[in-house]
Amino acid sequence: MADENDKLTDPRLDNESWSRVLVQALPYFRHWVGKTVVVKYGGNAMLNEELKADVMEDIVLLNTIGIKVVLVHGGGPEINKMLDRVGKESKFVNGLRYTDGETMEIVQMVLTGKLNKDIVGLLLQEGGKAIGLSGVDSGLLRAKKIQKDGADLGFVGEVTEVHPEIVESLLERGFIPVISTVALGEDGDFNRYNINADTAAAKIAIALKAEKFVQLTNVPGVLRDVNDPKSLIPRIRLNEVQEYFDNGTIAGGMIPKIECCMLARNGGVPRTHIIDGRVPHSLLIEMFSDRGIGTMIY
Repeated sequence: MADENDKLTDPRLDNESWSRVLVQALPYFRHWVGKTVVVKYGGNAMLNEELKADVMEDIVLLNTIGIKVVLVHGGGPEINKMLDRVGKESKFVNGLRYTDGETMEIVQMVLTGKLNKDIVGLLLQEGGKAIGLSGVDSGLLRAKKIQKDGADLGFVGEVTEVHPEIVESLLERGFIPVISTVALGEDGDFNRYNINADTAAAKIAIALKAEKFVQLTNVPGVLRDVNDPKSLIPRIRLNEVQEYFDNGTIAGGMIPKIECCMLARNGGVPRTHIIDGRVPHSLLIEMFSDRGIGTMIY
């Protein structure tokens, strides 16, 4: 296997090419230092070990140069595995996981006790300063029980309040907060709730007055033709989104991701992105190059 020195002496990039890459990145470095970026982490980037390492490297690099990065993660596949292991059937109602009391215990255990600490460990391994939180810690996320189309979903909630003080304090001290999306009920409700990670990440970005909100996904972005990756739409204005809904360009699983981008943008986050987490170092490409990657809603 090639070592790190082999990468640095790759003959496909001569000194002039390397210098152009670095010079192009410099204005972006200057722009982003001191700014807050919220990254929703999931999909293949969370399952594939090589991609996982790339994401951790990207985030530590951003943090090292002074960009305030907040990582919000889901964990649906891991929850499914644990439910299978204990012999409990995964049940979905209108596309949302039904979460009874036992399932909620497993959700909290997997998201907060396992995945969150695994991610923190990987960031530490790459030389980063990371600390794990859940939405329960310091009352970061408050939620209310939801129903969808009149159906009872158990302990599934939607975020009603974000209290970001603990996250802001950690960012000021140079830490990378890693947040699992288990929330505490509203005042007087001490239940825990399973929260959609995409929506929670968007609301955290709003509360932190983030400069950028990025969702790492399993697709290139919004495509004019779902069968043609080259039909990527790199930029969509907020006032154009409804047209893409109406003509079916934005459909299926892309709809809630675009809605989260719209939520963040309407909440004051200037740049919102859906990028392909299957592309190695996609976060760095988006942050530090003219090329960019994925689709930006602006």
